[in-house]
Amino acid sequence: MSAVRRRPQAVLWAVAAVAVLGFLVALEIVARRYGEPGPITNLGREFVLAPHSGPLLYAGLALMMVVLSWRERFVAAGAAIGIDVVLTLVRWVAGADLNFGSGALWVLLGCAVVAVVRRTGRERALLLKGVGLGLLLVGGHKTGDTWLLITSKTRHAVLDPYVATADHALGDPSWLVGRMVAATDPIGTHVLNAVYGQLPLAAALFGLYQLRNVAADRGFPGHHLVRTFLVIGLLGPAIYMIFPVVGPVFAYSAEGGPWAVADLWPNTAPPLGALHAVPFDGITPRNCMPSLHTAWATTLFIHSRKAPRVMRWAGAFWLVATLTATLGFGYHYGADLLAGVVFALTVEAAMRSFDRGWERAGVRFVTYGAIVFTALLLSYRFLPLDMARHPFVFGPLLLLVTGSVIHLSVRTTGRWDATPGPKPALAQQREPEPALQQA
Repeated sequence: MSAVRRRPQAVLWAVAAVAVLGFLVALEIVARRYGEPGPITNLGREFVLAPHSGPLLYAGLALMMVVLSWRERFVAAGAAIGIDVVLTLVRWVAGADLNFGSGALWVLLGCAVVAVVRRTGRERALLLKGVGLGLLLVGGHKTGDTWLLITSKTRHAVLDPYVATADHALGDPSWLVGRMVAATDPIGTHVLNAVYGQLPLAAALFGLYQLRNVAADRGFPGHHLVRTFLVIGLLGPAIYMIFPVVGPVFAYSAEGGPWAVADLWPNTAPPLGALHAVPFDGITPRNCMPSLHTAWATTLFIHSRKAPRVMRWAGAFWLVATLTATLGFGYHYGADLLAGVVFALTVEAAMRSFDRGWERAGVRFVTYGAIVFTALLLSYRFLPLDMARHPFVFGPLLLLVTGSVIHLSVRTTGRWDATPGPKPALAQQREPEPALQQA
């Protein structure tokens, strides 16, 4: 009976693995067409050459180690550090870059080999899931880089004038916060830059806290932060292709060079005028709509609500600081942030609904969130002049519809927390097999 029950899960994992591999191969082919290495090549190089993202590689290793015992964790960490020391000495002798992180990648691959060769049954599946989680974190970063390259190469015109005009309804928050951040330079700039740049590391650390009991339980919880993070990072760039935007610091300041519409940010809001897409360079990523940093920080905030007080305060701080940085550095418009919040809450609800079995409340929330998100994008594209000319109507309306998604999220998740759904994956993993009972 247990073998029959596990078979659909094995098929599902196999299909997911093939789909991920096919997606990576497709991105590799597309990147090659533009003369750049894809995610597979970039990841493969870091086995030998100096990695560009050493801390991220070790974060992936740390996520994998949640399935190991403490003794195995010390062995894995020691092996990774030892390999890095040897490779660093070789690179130093060869006069190459001395960045670290290859050891973590070697150990991840080694654990996958151990799982296939030395483990069986649930222990093999658990270790492979741990390796997959670590590689997904690392591979997701490489995939995101390739996605951004594709957006800059395939979307030759950007829609910044539309979003900047729609932002008048919100009071041009990027221009306002940009002046505030400039007034606090250099202290405020350095703090916000550190928070903005280390958001993936903060998510990995909190993910480790959520998954701290995996080794003891011999199974992953049905829902956790890292899973939502990865899905947001996968779906978000696809929307960049539909709604390409580079951000005010590039479209409306000297940072955009000759491609900038004007040099206005952050001192003067752009005037109203005829709207049209504007051409832009083939380098700057079109990665503003929605704001994925906002989506990730929102997700981190949501998951930190059930953590100890220190982590709750950290989650709130990271959300506020990330919103301030995205606006204050000119990376996003206020309209991007609203779309990012709705996007995050919708994806989070979809992931929890998948874990619970798609109850009516989950379907209703995901459908409503998708409708609101689509409506926001359509209004930014087709109603920006009306929004700018009637800010006291459309500004509160934008906040109201975003607030309605937040309110529905609080109600729905509160109901879910009060009546936890079944967690079949974890329950099945905890069930001892007859063979193990006899042993």
